[in-house]
Amino acid sequence: MKHLYLLFGFLLLVSCNNFDVKKTTSDAILNEELKTFNWSDVDEYPSFASCSDDVSKVEKQRCFQNTLTAIITNRIQRDTIVVTQNIDDTIYIKFQISEKGVLSFLEARVDSVTRHEIPNIDELLRNSLDSLPEIYPAIKRGQQVKTAFTLPVIIQVN
Repeated sequence: MKHLYLLFGFLLLVSCNNFDVKKTTSDAILNEELKTFNWSDVDEYPSFASCSDDVSKVEKQRCFQNTLTAIITNRIQRDTIVVTQNIDDTIYIKFQISEKGVLSFLEARVDSVTRHEIPNIDELLRNSLDSLPEIYPAIKRGQQVKTAFTLPVIIQVN
């Protein structure tokens, strides 16, 4: 029995290394968190005041995109555009919304025929963003963040 207690005490002393607490720095924790962080998804999408707060994340995104598309379409429809051939094109507009809710026009992917028929299409798109209502920026982990997205806009001119 004495040998059993001695063996148990020896094993207890040897296994104490398993109880060592490793010190971690805040940098190590941050690096580990950044590895698991999903940069392409936000907790709340950018929105306008007209998009209600009590809707789901997907509905809020759809409301924002539909409102922005309607504003751009209405503004372009007010301009007189003269073309020599019919245009039925989808333009992909790249935007960026800052942490403060400022929308910036980055670029537009436009078909060559449409660009030839409407050479000032970029200017028309930029001007259509002049009178936007207030934009609430995207939120990630309680912080307002910069977001970029592409919005398809259908252009039909006869």
